[in-house]
Amino acid sequence: QMASRLPFTDSDAADEAVRATCDDASSCKRFATSKGYWSDPYIQYFVRQAGERKAPEINRGYYARVQGMSHLLEAFIRRTEGNCQVVNLGAGLDTNFWRLKDGNLLPKKYFEVDFPMIVARKIHNIKTKPPLSKSLIETHSTDSLMMDGHSLDSDRFCIVAADLRDVLDMEDKLKKFQLDPGLPTLFLSECVMVYMTPEQSSRLVRWASDTFHTAMFINYEQVNMADRFGQVMIENLQRRQCTLAGADTCQSLDSQKERFLNAGWESADALDMMTVYGLLPQEDVARIERLEFLDEKELLQQLLQHYCISWAFKDKLRLGTSTAGFQGRDGCVFKC
Repeated sequence: QMASRLPFTDSDAADEAVRATCDDASSCKRFATSKGYWSDPYIQYFVRQAGERKAPEINRGYYARVQGMSHLLEAFIRRTEGNCQVVNLGAGLDTNFWRLKDGNLLPKKYFEVDFPMIVARKIHNIKTKPPLSKSLIETHSTDSLMMDGHSLDSDRFCIVAADLRDVLDMEDKLKKFQLDPGLPTLFLSECVMVYMTPEQSSRLVRWASDTFHTAMFINYEQVNMADRFGQVMIENLQRRQCTLAGADTCQSLDSQKERFLNAGWESADALDMMTVYGLLPQEDVARIERLEFLDEKELLQQLLQHYCISWAFKDKLRLGTSTAGFQGRDGCVFKC
């Protein structure tokens, strides 16, 4: 828990329910990788067992999510030739840092922000699992890493505990660990802002656009929440005490884009995951579709139509980052 309660936090139960979604996502990713959907040698150090079986459409949904987000993340790093920083907001037990290091695609520095409880757990895992700590030590110039219960800092990787609803506190902590407003910056968030009120998330998105002159923000989240399927999703989460405080912003692809355009970003785009699935390298899609038999294509389609990736740009350095979109099968780029 934070030392001083923030005036606008919902009840502890609601925050706890949001923290639990971190475990859900991690165990779904662990299960999908154990089935061979994609390779992630590091997730096993955060989630011990692959856990109970997940339905094939869930595995395909996570495959599309991980591949789609990775595609944009890597495109940005390549476009800036690694001369950039990444800030993963609500990173949970994400393994991007380790995977980027293995692919020789590390940015200058990779930052993660999450609730104190999740951060403490992640730092504990890093400390006690040599394959995780090894990557940090190899990319660090001195013998000692800065580490306490709620933050970890090295030359190339940093984790801070902060509440994304308190932007000033978060900014203070990140700046203390050398977040550089002059460097091209990529923000990532996956199913994070949907748990914040539209006012809170727009403060966060505006802070990013006000503070960084060359930046990209990639957000994976629910969409089309107004229809029957969307309503059922909301009700299911509410049963677990999880209120989608930001559901209004998830009404449509347009409302997802508006969030950025209203907060000072130059351009924004959004695609539902059904579209993204169709734009991913089709040989690999064919490979994963052979992993498990999918009886009902219908459910997968519905699921993918209710999630989206939206992204926004500010390109003062004219790096042409706005072409870091999705490559269509005909070679044209789906860009802003």
